[in-house]
Amino acid sequence: MTASASVSSDATSLGSIALIGGGPGDVDLLTLRAVERLRAADVILYDDLAGDEILSFARPDAELIAVGKRAGHPSPRQQEVSRLMIGYARLGKRVVRVKSGDPSIFARADEEISAARAAGVPIEIVPGITTATAAAAYLGTSLTKRGVARRVQMVTGHDLNGRLPADLDMAALADPGATTCVFMGKATFAALADKLIAQGLSGETPTVVVESLGSPSTHVIAGSLTEIAGRLAAAKPLGPCLILYGAALAGIGHDKM
Repeated sequence: MTASASVSSDATSLGSIALIGGGPGDVDLLTLRAVERLRAADVILYDDLAGDEILSFARPDAELIAVGKRAGHPSPRQQEVSRLMIGYARLGKRVVRVKSGDPSIFARADEEISAARAAGVPIEIVPGITTATAAAAYLGTSLTKRGVARRVQMVTGHDLNGRLPADLDMAALADPGATTCVFMGKATFAALADKLIAQGLSGETPTVVVESLGSPSTHVIAGSLTEIAGRLAAAKPLGPCLILYGAALAGIGHDKM
């Protein structure tokens, strides 16, 4: 099903919005609350990474609208996504917005929450498994390790223009006692690696790329920071990637399908 050309807001009964964390794509990793909201939804706006299995919980008469944003591809503007959510809720609809991973981690949930609150529409957040912890589970490892990795940090690898953000805290990102998870960073990781090494992080730091997590085509590339930066510069993977680096990742095998 597709979105209507326009959404009126003349209805007097007010619906609601739920931001659902779809996790890494594995349907059995959804929370029970997420499944309940999907089953009750009148309208579901979903990301590209929300698979058919997740959408299978929708009622047959629910309206399904693809609003995913992918780098390098035409996609709805955030303002349009918020307009659709609010417009349908003002029609009295129970609206579910499905986001991959967890809504609170690099998913622009803050913009959708602010828009809903400004419009006076009730909004609920249903957490999901973030890609970082799902990747650790897939790799069979821990992101923290006593005496090795005392903290975990998450960072986005690109800013609004697609380049490496200029205001990243390189001293923190080069901390050898942390495990760092880089979201949306495959195009800029070579530049980030150069800055990390210049900051003092060893080029031998264990680094792992997890591509298309939660899909049948999940692919893992493991190596040193220098090796992975070189490989990503030479040939960027086609699927969405999470990049992890830090001493806690030592021992993860090379190239795994």
